Amino acid sequence: MAAFSRREFYEQLVQGCVVPTALQGLEQVWVLLLVCLGCRLLWRMGLPPAIKHLLTVAGGFFCLHHFFGLQMVWVVLLSLLCYLVLFLCRHSQQRGVLLSVTVLIYLLMGEMHMVDTVSWHKMRGAQMIVAMKAVSLGFDVDRGVVRSVPSPVEFMGYVYFVGTVIFGPWISFSSYLQAVNGRKLTFSWLRRVGRSLVLCTLCLLASTCVSPYLFPYFIPIYGDRLLRQWLRAYENTSSFHFSNYFVGFLSEVTAVLSGAGFSEDKDHVHWDLSVSRPLNVEIPRSMVDVVTSWNLPMSRWMHTYVFKNALKLGTFHAIIVTYAASALLHGLSFHLAAVLLSLGFITYVEHVLRRRLAEIFSACILSKRCSPSCAHRSKGGLLVYLFNALFGILAVFQLTYLGSLFDTDSEDTSEEEGYGMAHTVAKWSELGWAGHWLTFGCWVFYRLIG
Repeated sequence: MAAFSRREFYEQLVQGCVVPTALQGLEQVWVLLLVCLGCRLLWRMGLPPAIKHLLTVAGGFFCLHHFFGLQMVWVVLLSLLCYLVLFLCRHSQQRGVLLSVTVLIYLLMGEMHMVDTVSWHKMRGAQMIVAMKAVSLGFDVDRGVVRSVPSPVEFMGYVYFVGTVIFGPWISFSSYLQAVNGRKLTFSWLRRVGRSLVLCTLCLLASTCVSPYLFPYFIPIYGDRLLRQWLRAYENTSSFHFSNYFVGFLSEVTAVLSGAGFSEDKDHVHWDLSVSRPLNVEIPRSMVDVVTSWNLPMSRWMHTYVFKNALKLGTFHAIIVTYAASALLHGLSFHLAAVLLSLGFITYVEHVLRRRLAEIFSACILSKRCSPSCAHRSKGGLLVYLFNALFGILAVFQLTYLGSLFDTDSEDTSEEEGYGMAHTVAKWSELGWAGHWLTFGCWVFYRLIG
């Protein structure tokens, strides 16, 4: 790389990575975008509701087959099983719990190689969306948010909603019904689609081209071994983060393009769906803020349907249950389970430590921003800024530590199967288990000042 002049380097980067990556990305998703737009236009034609539901089922099936071929059968099987349970338990008041158990058993059977590992893991994103929708619908019916068990065609239309069936995000059943009603085609809707599409492309390029090439070009990874390891970890973390933002913005495009992702204020419709907030992750206030901003719809689903239901076990146990559920939904690969469960401990310790410090100093230094009417005496000033900046730096450190696992150059890597235990232990051992020791130290400090 040193043999290139800066101009030649940029030319090679654009011609060898930027342009091919952008074209390949468009080639992969243009069919999905076209189907989303087609459904959006059809819903504006005043068709009967049953026909609209059937159309979205057909569109969802087509897209699943386009992306996954005959492997889509595992998603279809999960959706049929969920509706069967929902129908058989239609007079019960524990539909959400029963659906959760059904999904848990199905996913565990799949993870234990009921299906070959490669095929199963290719489908896990779509399976996760189906599972989240089914469980949320069960709890919403129990709570009266949804008045009655939907008909089969309504349920399947919701599950296979073309705007969310491939990349997500999770949307509620009521949001789906609002989408198929067909709001007017407006400039604000088109602008929102365009904005998300541009951000989606930029994040794809950042993940594929910028992080792996520009980072070592401007900050050569050499010198001290420990520094080199941490720089390499940050490079891996950056690439992984932007790949997540790419999927998040792409899911915004598909959802909004198909007519979902808006809020209504009197007669005004605001296309305000937000899946990820990259700035809150890259320049974090806290790890709690990172977890929330990573995937807003999923965070909301976890809080509403998992954390609140597990809260009777106690706050700590509810947090661990929530992250365990997230690990299962994402697929039980060892590195993901290790990262998510570590996040559970990190966020809990940070939360209780900052709460204790906020009580001692009566300052706005909680994990989440205080409301303007909070009772703290210090709402700003040097002390508040220093504490929040310190915890922000610690959050970046923890993100780099956790993200070091996502090393695409590792020999112990399989895109379909995930990273093995040996890879996870080796990566964290190289960094001296620093993130876990830091969390333990923060917990000891919290106990000492308690």
